[in-house]
Amino acid sequence: MICNKITVLLSLLLTMACCAEKKSKKQTHIDNKASIAPHIVFVSGDEEYRSEESLPMLAKLAKRELNAKVTVCYALDSTGIINPNNTNHISNLEALETADLMVIFTRYRTLPKKERDYIVNYAESGRPIVGFRTATHAFKYKDPSLEYWNDEWPTKVFGQQWITHHGHFDDGKFPVTRISAIAKEHPILRGFDSFKAYSWLYHVDGGAWKLFGDSKPILRGHSLKSKHEMDGKLDEFPLTNPVAWTKSYTGSSGKKAKVFFTTLGHPYDFKLPVVRKIALNGIFWALDKAHEIPSDGSNVHLDEPFEPNNSGFGTVYKPNLRPRTIH
Repeated sequence: MICNKITVLLSLLLTMACCAEKKSKKQTHIDNKASIAPHIVFVSGDEEYRSEESLPMLAKLAKRELNAKVTVCYALDSTGIINPNNTNHISNLEALETADLMVIFTRYRTLPKKERDYIVNYAESGRPIVGFRTATHAFKYKDPSLEYWNDEWPTKVFGQQWITHHGHFDDGKFPVTRISAIAKEHPILRGFDSFKAYSWLYHVDGGAWKLFGDSKPILRGHSLKSKHEMDGKLDEFPLTNPVAWTKSYTGSSGKKAKVFFTTLGHPYDFKLPVVRKIALNGIFWALDKAHEIPSDGSNVHLDEPFEPNNSGFGTVYKPNLRPRTIH
């Protein structure tokens, strides 16, 4: 009788020890996974909005605030100098194969298939994406067999294609769009206050157009000066439109990706802390780290001055710059 009781007691103790060990191993796995630094790949390549300046700045913030490994991809010429006018090459895109997040700000690229495939394969994998402004027209191919990438692809992935905007009006001299919240409680908007942006308002919803899929707007913009108002076309292109939204994209992998997109992106906008907060909060959210965003938003204090060139085409970008290591 005593032997039976001892046997039962030993069996119970052994079971409890095994459960405790399994729980410990599971917790260790969770802790280790949480401590792994995310790899964020920033893909720049636009000839208008100085993404070659704004994305390295955001990468530096992400490295500091998320302890992230960061890779910045640039449009380079044959000598390795940053040249946003070179639409058929972006460096280091192979880094997307191991990325945990792609942040993309490209415009009308004509990348060869091998380079385009790095971006497309990433999107199809179900991993998260953050996109800025001209990524609604990330590619521009004249070959009819490649037209899918021009409009249909960005609509499915980001929520809309290029349609029109309300006008430049002395680019960079004064703000042209008033920004306010739609979803005030969304974690991406922690620390948000209404402001005026230098980004002229893109039309993405209304008239004959509608944001694609399950897009959920969180910010709106109101154009303060509009060529469409001057032309009497506000029924087609209203003065107020979404400027930021979240959505999902399910590609060939069958896995649903989290997507945050904003049509903000003028270089002078990124001089505003509130815009940097929106961007960095969006990166946290996309990485399933919304719970780590402080109530007043991410820390976006800059360790060095950010003085980008104005937007514009041609040779408005800073000449003779080479990629530099993000510290």
